Amino acid sequence: MTTVAAYAAPAAKAPLERTTIERRAVREFDVLIDIKFAGICHSDIHQAREGWGEAIFPMVPGHEIAGIVSEVGPGVTRFRVGDRVGVGCLVDSCRECESCKAGEEQYCTGGSVGTYNAVGKDGGPTYGGYSEKVVVDENFVVRIPEGVALDEAAPLLCAGITLYSPLKHWNAGPGKKVAIVGLGGLGHMGVKIAHALGAEVTVLSQSLRKQEDGLKLGADHYYATSDPKTFEELAGTFDLIVSTVSAPLDFSAYLSLLKRDGALVNVGAPEEPISLNLFSVIGGRKTLAGSMIGGIAETQEMLDFCAEHGFGAEIELIRADEINEAYERVLASDVRYRFVIDTATI
Repeated sequence: MTTVAAYAAPAAKAPLERTTIERRAVREFDVLIDIKFAGICHSDIHQAREGWGEAIFPMVPGHEIAGIVSEVGPGVTRFRVGDRVGVGCLVDSCRECESCKAGEEQYCTGGSVGTYNAVGKDGGPTYGGYSEKVVVDENFVVRIPEGVALDEAAPLLCAGITLYSPLKHWNAGPGKKVAIVGLGGLGHMGVKIAHALGAEVTVLSQSLRKQEDGLKLGADHYYATSDPKTFEELAGTFDLIVSTVSAPLDFSAYLSLLKRDGALVNVGAPEEPISLNLFSVIGGRKTLAGSMIGGIAETQEMLDFCAEHGFGAEIELIRADEINEAYERVLASDVRYRFVIDTATI
């Protein structure tokens, strides 16, 4: 076991504070990573404040991890000391179910293991990236290409793959009209990726406050959803809408913006239940769907895609002692567009 410094929430809704945690010794197929940067995801806040249900404390959040390999187990074949690597939302899965065998570990039915707020196969709690080091099985580590800076790569491990996976699955590309709901940590990656895929991209945001940013990031159009005329003007327009917001929406209204056979895919996770008039789905053979991160192979594909197109996330780099302030700013939508912790300051 190795003792490392970390920032943890000692209890639900409690401020995060500096502490130490134990990392396991490197096993045969393990990779020891010196964490350089860790992104702050809205889901970190949901979990640290038990917005999604009972959680495990003390909790070290963080599933957007970028760092450098400092040690490998004797059986490791994919990585060497010095490699630039990342870890996302999963650190293990059953590896035997249909989803795992298909490379869709995020939908594991036999028991996937989250990077934090989960119980590992050894029976102990998992701790995330708000820390100095992490030990992960090589099968759940991805390579970060040289074409993306490490700090800008960190948010790709959740925000990037969360948008890349549905955009690819629902065939965003040339000739397709795609709308991204919300221009935040997730949404701004959706705009970048959809644009790079060749789709015609529209941002649907509550106001026009970020319009200039949205257009610079690659959007072709930008509309305020607070304006009722938006839903009249855009009725029946889109092949695909991806909602990134964590607040409940009027899904019937957004479904009205789809073409026949269009899909509204939700990647945001509101804490409250939603209601829906099913006629808004039936009329037009429309799909209301969900999508959750991506498998390990697809995450690697996404990183390579971003490097090929020369972009990472838009970030604001912070010190570890600014995490609690950053949480409040995320809740106030006061970040452009992802906070990343410089873990050298832990």
